[in-house]
Amino acid sequence: MRAKAQKEDLTWASAAEKKMLRNLHTFLTEHTQNLHLLLEEVAQLGVEISSLKKERQELNQAALELASEIYVGRSDWALKSSGATIDMQRTSKTYDCKENWVCRILWFFRTPNPPDTILQPDVSPENCWPLQGHQGQVVIRLPARVHLTAVSVQHIYREVSPSGTVTSAPRDIAVFGVNADREEETLLGMFVYNVEKEAIQTFPLKDTHRAFSHIKLIVESNWGNTAYTCIYRVQVHGKMAKPENLN
Repeated sequence: MRAKAQKEDLTWASAAEKKMLRNLHTFLTEHTQNLHLLLEEVAQLGVEISSLKKERQELNQAALELASEIYVGRSDWALKSSGATIDMQRTSKTYDCKENWVCRILWFFRTPNPPDTILQPDVSPENCWPLQGHQGQVVIRLPARVHLTAVSVQHIYREVSPSGTVTSAPRDIAVFGVNADREEETLLGMFVYNVEKEAIQTFPLKDTHRAFSHIKLIVESNWGNTAYTCIYRVQVHGKMAKPENLN
């Protein structure tokens, strides 16, 4: 009886070991397959990452090339830091709100921005030059004689406007090239600044094959504000005249 019991115990133990081994084999087989699938996915991810890196490098290179083209083709000749200035004698008056008591209260602790505000890159809300009325002009003295190709005008989006409106934005604009002696003006273009489009809008100018030392921008109307018109920035694009054309 004792020997039979021992034999049965051994038989049971052997069956249990076989079952455990079968389960272990099944477990290892399944996980080996999963491991192979995981390794394949990792390899595929590696290929995709390499492809994304290559695409990013290509995009970065394209962006650098585009920026270079913009810089070379659209240099800003109306930057104060580059020597551009305002001809104050031929520029409209800055808005004076003394007749409006609400305006007087709001502006009590500050003075209106001067015209050369439009020659600087800071276009944060309210950092504009307010010219008096819905019509006016500004004459910019360029740091060199330039063959003018385009002009960019900038306001702000309605969404960031402190008043929630952009009625003070310029609308109908005319641009003239002006000689150094200021006796002759040449119309280079007339255009509409559309407040429903981008905040900064660039307009091509007529090619006159002449270089100018001044540019005159006339605001003929705005988008509804009868008290003042706000100009945030004006950029002047073109190529500097060669020395032989500086007569």
